[in-house]
Amino acid sequence: MQSFRGVRTRKEKKTVMTKFEELLKEIHREHVYIQTHNFPDPDAIASAYGLQRLLETKGIRSTICYKGRIDRYSTGKLLEQMEIELHNIEDLASVLSDEDEVILVDAQKGNSNIIDITGDEIICIDHHPMNELYEYRFTDIRPEFGACATIIAQYFFENDIPMDEKIATTLTYGIRIDTNNLSRGVAKADLEMLYRMFDLCDYQTIHVLENSILCFEDLVAYSSAISSIEVYENISFADTGANCPEALIASVSDFMLALVEVSFSVVYSRRCDGIKLSVRSERADLDAGVIIGTALEGIGNGGGHAAMAGGFVPFTGSDGEAVVLLDEIKERFINVIYPDKIKLTEYFKNKSNT
Repeated sequence: MQSFRGVRTRKEKKTVMTKFEELLKEIHREHVYIQTHNFPDPDAIASAYGLQRLLETKGIRSTICYKGRIDRYSTGKLLEQMEIELHNIEDLASVLSDEDEVILVDAQKGNSNIIDITGDEIICIDHHPMNELYEYRFTDIRPEFGACATIIAQYFFENDIPMDEKIATTLTYGIRIDTNNLSRGVAKADLEMLYRMFDLCDYQTIHVLENSILCFEDLVAYSSAISSIEVYENISFADTGANCPEALIASVSDFMLALVEVSFSVVYSRRCDGIKLSVRSERADLDAGVIIGTALEGIGNGGGHAAMAGGFVPFTGSDGEAVVLLDEIKERFINVIYPDKIKLTEYFKNKSNT
């Protein structure tokens, strides 16, 4: 059939593949592993579960795996109510092989919050700033999105794949948690996916999960942070105490931003192998990911979004050496944000004398 100049007939139109269809082309095995970042949060779990259900519709089996533990009561409750099965990587050591194909969700190879497991990381789906040091067969990395679960939700709608209540509820909860109930790093796509899933999900379950976030022992971390908080200009530093779960450190960092005097929060916890940090920023000119990456350069690593980020500094020294290191870390943050200001020790010394 002859077409008019400049106009394609239906037969001539080039078929454009969706992202999910591109992803499927790069999977060569009947079973894959879906790996989240260590100590997975609701967004990572929702993304992994949503992808698992998507692959299931194409006859591809998958196992969701992670390192660490499920830190929060509400996250464990999500797994229980949605009947999501996660496997600790330590329990898979005997079955993983170099030929296994691995899909990373809500994380990227080489970042401090994900372990390098046995297998070939062939695909990466994430919403954090791109780490260009590693290559995959397929990548879908969108730092402008507030949640990785938004990408997975789009896969369902773009490919007309039915979404049941469990999938919709899990993805909705993941988006809401990672955007702090739409108050942090929200993109238009996040709102669109929440709108399209609204009539599909169980908001009663989401309400219960969002209001069951603290256990009694969590209050110890909040108490430690409150009693240890130091504020320099608009920057707060707080210690949650030793071996605090990652998710709880992040929650305390969010909590500190509620202070009128604070617009940039740094919360940390010492562990046996180092110091874990969580950073939050509510100012557009203070990019949390850039600042923590610069501050920890040479002693550790860090990165993330403009509004929220994390980092880790390896350390196995004594208590006295830990105090010195923490003072250095604080100085580093201040030097990045306020390079022309007086040193932290001089600031608090002067403040105590007034």
